[in-house]
Amino acid sequence: MRNTIKIRRKAVKMSQADLAELTSVTRQTIIAIENDKYDPSLQLAFKLAEALETNVDELFIFREDKNE
Repeated sequence: MRNTIKIRRKAVKMSQADLAELTSVTRQTIIAIENDKYDPSLQLAFKLAEALETNVDELFIFREDKNE
């Protein structure tokens, strides 16, 4: 699953550390999510959307095959 978290985070002028604190995860988790190395739980996805003042549909782009 791809995401637009990094783009959105920068648009609202938020650091990875700030986003991590707001969502109760580590900065390393935010890095992994932004780099498409980790798909967050549904609960975390909603926390990310809330912290970034958007909705889940705007943050995540589903794709079945990572080779696409």
